[in-house]
Amino acid sequence: MKNFWYYIMALATVAIWGTTFVSTKVLLQHGLSPTEILLYRFLLAYVSIWFFSSKRLLANNLRDEALLFAAGVCGGSLYFIAENTALQITLASNVSLILCTTPILTAFLLHLTDRKERVKKRLLYGSGMAFIGVALVVFNGNIILKVNPLGDLLTVAAALMWACYGIILKRLDRKYSVLFITRKVFFYGIITMLPVLAFSPSQIHISILSQPIVIANLVFLGLIASMLCYIMWNTTVKQLGVVRTTNYIYIIPFVTLISSAIVINEVITYIAIIGSIFIFLGVYIAEQGDKIGRFLHLAKKRGKSETPTPLLPNQQI
Repeated sequence: MKNFWYYIMALATVAIWGTTFVSTKVLLQHGLSPTEILLYRFLLAYVSIWFFSSKRLLANNLRDEALLFAAGVCGGSLYFIAENTALQITLASNVSLILCTTPILTAFLLHLTDRKERVKKRLLYGSGMAFIGVALVVFNGNIILKVNPLGDLLTVAAALMWACYGIILKRLDRKYSVLFITRKVFFYGIITMLPVLAFSPSQIHISILSQPIVIANLVFLGLIASMLCYIMWNTTVKQLGVVRTTNYIYIIPFVTLISSAIVINEVITYIAIIGSIFIFLGVYIAEQGDKIGRFLHLAKKRGKSETPTPLLPNQQI
């Protein structure tokens, strides 16, 4: 129970991230480019978080500052640019499905960088079940398999970037506060995003920012989906661990499915419902697999101890 609120924070974060596609779609329909949307939401998040974390400017040493820079690239600019570009050239279902390989990629990367961290069987079983559930939810009864090498590779790159972001957080959260790390992620995310806009000056649409609906959606993406969610995610990674927290990414397609049904009246099929059950069972197994294993082991052991021992011939009455 001591980690109850951190589980709630992880669920709240992925729930909000699962609905961001609606705001992003609205902004795209009003003429903003994907990179421009990301720049505005990160700028808004950075300015807002500055009021809560402004005393410290730099890390303790150059190595840690370099790690913060890498966090801004992996968890900020490069991740979103790869994902948004992939969405433009391949199926959205492909992107949703491939991004859900992030928990497994995170576990293997953590094992490679820290041999003490082992990839546990419960994680593999739970992730496998959750991934099957994600596939059912993403396709929602309409299985369309279309491989686009470039788009799919970009999505794999995005998943790998987020996995790297989690590994970097694990190294930084022992030394620095969550607010400081999050603020630096936004800062370096903005800095490394500027060259992309410099090569595409036509992507800047300042006049559109005066529209109320655009302002409202940017505020949601900047203050809620970026500043608040990054703080909650980074806090959860610090308290629960990167692998356990990343498992909640499997729930994002489920949230997207529900929000799609509410906002754009998308039909939810029985296959998607079954997939949702698989997702939650998979996440539960990945989280509680050790307890389940111990319970089954004790039950098996108890069953053996209660089995009557057959009498020898000289013991029979």
